[in-house]
Amino acid sequence: MEILIIGGGFMGEAFAKGLMQKGNVPKSDIIIVEVNKERRTELSNQGYTVRENVFEACDSASVILVAIKPQDINHLTNLGNYISQETLLISIAAGISIPTIQKITKHTSVIRVMPNLPAAIGEGAIVYLVSDKITVEQKNIAKVIFDAVSTIAIEVQNESEINLATAVHGSGPAYVFLLMESMIEAAVTLGMPRADALALVRSTVKGSAIYANEGNVLPQELRNAVTSPGGTTEAAIAKLEALGFQNSLNEAIKAAFTKANDLGKSNNRN
Repeated sequence: MEILIIGGGFMGEAFAKGLMQKGNVPKSDIIIVEVNKERRTELSNQGYTVRENVFEACDSASVILVAIKPQDINHLTNLGNYISQETLLISIAAGISIPTIQKITKHTSVIRVMPNLPAAIGEGAIVYLVSDKITVEQKNIAKVIFDAVSTIAIEVQNESEINLATAVHGSGPAYVFLLMESMIEAAVTLGMPRADALALVRSTVKGSAIYANEGNVLPQELRNAVTSPGGTTEAAIAKLEALGFQNSLNEAIKAAFTKANDLGKSNNRN
């Protein structure tokens, strides 16, 4: 199965590595299309088959992964004229709807995917939407590809649900990083060496995430379990609640959802 990855950037390479390491896809079956000359050289030096022109590289691909910026999607105009109708087209171009991809490429077998940053290390979360032209076999192939970079892949039923998921899992890593940043700065302000604060926060977040994934205990129950009456954690949680921590996060996710919808409307104008 030949897989063509259009876009050799951060996420495109992440999928390539995941497919080799977890999907058991030989490197010889992966072709990466990259327009940047320096980046092509870097990828070539890593042993990848690299091409500059997508239309000269796509004819034998069983799967095409579109990993380019949304503003570059028009570079794939009439791509469907160069590939088989059975070719599976998977797009991770943010905000570009399935109808828009189909219209631009003149190809109907499309799956729209929203991964997140941890996909780069095979620990991502994926949300996806399939077009009505996708076969059961194509869907199974897509799941193999998703498994190569993620620990969970959730199918949604419409474009709006992908935008909502984007506000949660797509932007989610940034929320966690901001929390880490804030914890580190608070510790440093109170006198802790920055290196110690960084190490402690990294370990705490990593351990907490692993712990939260063990069993079926809800996050609220976990929080309550470590919040002893009259203790330090209770004092901290009370202050966060008094300052509107949860409401701020709710509003942040709403803002991200609104922005995702707005970008979708802008990117998908005919």
